[in-house]
Amino acid sequence: MKALTWHGRRDVRVESVPDPAIKEPTDAVVRLTSTAICGSDLHLYEVLGPFMTEGDIMGHEPLGIVEEVGAEVDHIRPGDRVVIPFNIACGHCAMCGMRLYAQCETTQVREYGTGAALYGYSKLYGHVPGAQAEYLRVPQAQFGPVKVPEGPPDERFLYLSDVLPTAWQAVQYADIPEGGGVTVLGLGPIGQMCARIARHLGRRAIGVDLVPERLDMARRHGVEVVDAGPPHTAHDVVEMVRDKTHGRGTDSVIDAVGMEAHGSPVAKMAHTLTGWMPDRAAAPLMSRMGVDRLAALHEAIEIVRRGGTISVIGVYGGMADPLPMLQMFDKGVTVTMGQAHVKRWIDDLLPLAADDADPLGVMDLATHHLPLEQGPQGYEIFQKKQDGAVKVVLHPSS
Repeated sequence: MKALTWHGRRDVRVESVPDPAIKEPTDAVVRLTSTAICGSDLHLYEVLGPFMTEGDIMGHEPLGIVEEVGAEVDHIRPGDRVVIPFNIACGHCAMCGMRLYAQCETTQVREYGTGAALYGYSKLYGHVPGAQAEYLRVPQAQFGPVKVPEGPPDERFLYLSDVLPTAWQAVQYADIPEGGGVTVLGLGPIGQMCARIARHLGRRAIGVDLVPERLDMARRHGVEVVDAGPPHTAHDVVEMVRDKTHGRGTDSVIDAVGMEAHGSPVAKMAHTLTGWMPDRAAAPLMSRMGVDRLAALHEAIEIVRRGGTISVIGVYGGMADPLPMLQMFDKGVTVTMGQAHVKRWIDDLLPLAADDADPLGVMDLATHHLPLEQGPQGYEIFQKKQDGAVKVVLHPSS
């Protein structure tokens, strides 16, 4: 089959690789019709290379048709249309019993001290072949795949793999009071959906970004926007949000940016250095040093009102990143975070995705639809924010 594979910093290629096959009775094989490029894939493209192996298949946002199932898989069958959560969970361990599926004890990657395995996301998360391919082997298929209706276009359900549950959890964790508001930092795909979900739930949403196309998209969905682009500084952004909130700041802030934040020159240098260092040196450095660009998180701490909540959904990778603990303590800030427990939120989200009225605007998120063969171009324009790219969806087959 054809698959998008990693070969180094900013080097992904479409290659022929062996077809996946059933290995365990809890496996399934799915023929993929749509698979998206996620913002966190760009961390593999840029920063987390020390934990990748040349030829690794990337991607973790798939939807397709079941081709084959193992003997212990009985809730789906060949021919079913399914969306597949990005984290791999068994559904029956202690963590899954608490609906903490991103911490599944069956698939936890104990070698690196990380949570549940993820598709296509390096040795840190299980080294499982990813979903930017024509076919995907699905472990723990007795629990993971979600059957979705036939008929509507893939986009209606594709984002149930990651974007929608990640954004829904971020809003839930933000604990926005009734009648209150949230500032969403970063209006990429996750930030867009965070803001739309907050509005859908009756909360005020203020979105912050510096990319015109992202700001325009948010405006289309009734989100108040703050342009963080030049000549504005981080201080200007804080003041603009305070001006909109009687000087207090919003009740909650969602950091949907993570380590990609602008304005952290030292951490930017650390990213660059680790990206070019040999893996044997870079991996230990990233595992014990503060290498993240924390501008967005610091901005969130400034923006949130006293006694408010910061929900961190953007990915960070450093183990010793400095935080302004005095300010956080003085303001009485609550900080929540974590990988999305995808299946925990499916019952809330599937009816919204299936609704022909499209209340969350899932049909207005992807800006680029490309064949799998153009995957390298998709990565480039998404990483460089070129050609108005907000969300790139690849189509291995139809």
